[in-house]
Amino acid sequence: MRVRNKYRKPTAFPCNVGCRCSISAVVWSLVGFLLMLQLYSLVSRRNEVNGDIKLRTSRHPLVRELEQVEEENIQIPPPRGKRSPRAAKRRPKRTTTLVDEFLDENSQIRHVFFPDMKTAINPLKDAGNNSNYFFPGRIWLDTDGNPIQAHGGGMLYDERSSTYYWYGEYKDGPTYHAHKKGAARVDIIGVGCYSSKDLWTWKNEGIVLTAEETNETHDLHKSNVLERPKVIYNDYTGKYVMWMHIDDVNYTKAAVGVSVSDNPTGPFDYLGSQRPHGYESRDMTIFKDDDGVAYLVYSSEDNSELHIGLLTKDYLNVKPEMQRILVGQHREAPALFKYRGTYYMITSGCTGWAPNEALAHAADSLMGPWETMGNPCIGGNKVFRLATFFAQSTFVIPLPGIPGSYIFMADRWNPADLGDSRYVWLPLIVGGPADRPFEFTFGFPLWPRVSIYWHRKWRLPSSWSV
Repeated sequence: MRVRNKYRKPTAFPCNVGCRCSISAVVWSLVGFLLMLQLYSLVSRRNEVNGDIKLRTSRHPLVRELEQVEEENIQIPPPRGKRSPRAAKRRPKRTTTLVDEFLDENSQIRHVFFPDMKTAINPLKDAGNNSNYFFPGRIWLDTDGNPIQAHGGGMLYDERSSTYYWYGEYKDGPTYHAHKKGAARVDIIGVGCYSSKDLWTWKNEGIVLTAEETNETHDLHKSNVLERPKVIYNDYTGKYVMWMHIDDVNYTKAAVGVSVSDNPTGPFDYLGSQRPHGYESRDMTIFKDDDGVAYLVYSSEDNSELHIGLLTKDYLNVKPEMQRILVGQHREAPALFKYRGTYYMITSGCTGWAPNEALAHAADSLMGPWETMGNPCIGGNKVFRLATFFAQSTFVIPLPGIPGSYIFMADRWNPADLGDSRYVWLPLIVGGPADRPFEFTFGFPLWPRVSIYWHRKWRLPSSWSV
């Protein structure tokens, strides 16, 4: 017979209940504190944003003018004769769309997207009412009277000479297909460079990195691919460093190339190529932060994600650290900029030479995490916005002295004649509350929205200067 021990220790159950209650109270108190902190930060940041907008518009009245977007009402003409194979292949049995008309070199409204030479921007002649105005999509002439050849380009502001340098793909050659299923291409000619004091009048500084004509094993042999050259200045070495996408005709090499020069106008010495961090790299850009640290951003894994990694101190190589961002989102053509400690990026979808919808992204750290903010395009019409005004991002130029204001640089590709691809420069303004919540976290972002405004004709505020 079992005898109950009357001196047995009392059960611990009441203590456990109390502990659980205490832990629960602490957790909910912490949640409440974080929510209050989130609310306080949101109110503070929005007050800061609103104050910044008021400051910007009060100092620069023309910013309001840039925000007054223009609408487009383009009518698709009835069919006339055969459509081009490129447009017919895209949508063989469906109603013709504005994008189809854009891709059709035989379209009756071709002039809407690719105006002829009669309307070209000519700084030497446009000294009247059109002086200093940007006309997105028109032919843009340099000071020699020739169309500017700087596609997929980037901008360098050289503080030593107070000069802007525009680098890009020099495509003044015949467009062809290397094989039946190959993409439209132009043989490598080199990287063109143009200089300007006002971002409107551009002097041709020549080809600063030239193709290799005879050595077929060289990365820069004319039969290969050189795209999206970007140049930054290294304060430590005193060198100008150029990074670019290097590929073969079938886009299987998927690498980045590096070259250096003592001068912004070259010549640049090619050092070689690599697959950064051991991964394939296609569309890419480089970004130099305020502290002099530089980063490489590139599309990888069949363009399904972007990778971000630090460059070495001399900017000639990548460090081992790398972050994968926008995984599974299939984004390319990254263009980065920074405003008030927040990093922003514009990207494009992956549809070859056909235009698609841009997205804006933001992060508190360049290495992430990055959040998608939505389509930044405003104006034109729905198709214009969903096609990024029939262009693709390549770079964003800061405008010092006009808080939160930038120039969005994009290329309007012409796959029928790549050398005749056009430049679409538009005002980009950071300000106002975001109109899209986070995809994976709670609530709306604390940073303001990014807006790219459509204009057929626009200019920088007259008070702005380099």
